[in-house]
Amino acid sequence: MSKLALYVPLEAKPGKEMEVAEFLRSALPLVQAEAGTVSWYAIQEGPSSFAIFDTFNDEAGRAAHLNGKVAAALMARAADLFAKSPAIHKIDILTDKLPKSGG
Repeated sequence: MSKLALYVPLEAKPGKEMEVAEFLRSALPLVQAEAGTVSWYAIQEGPSSFAIFDTFNDEAGRAAHLNGKVAAALMARAADLFAKSPAIHKIDILTDKLPKSGG
């Protein structure tokens, strides 16, 4: 079970909603290359509200993600895309329910 996570709420600047959605979609290949990132979700919570939620088995995986290409790209585009600077919340996972692997 993954024990650690990140939650990053994002508020698009007016008129930048489609750019934010595309930016998040374009980040998937970068995240797929991260061995320590167990799961990664880019979500839209409302017309201009988005978020990233990702999980990790250990602090090393979470640290690698925070120092990786997605985080760098997010911060590089923050002033252009977001109404305020992204807040990165480090959270602990208490329990989960996941699909069973295997057949």
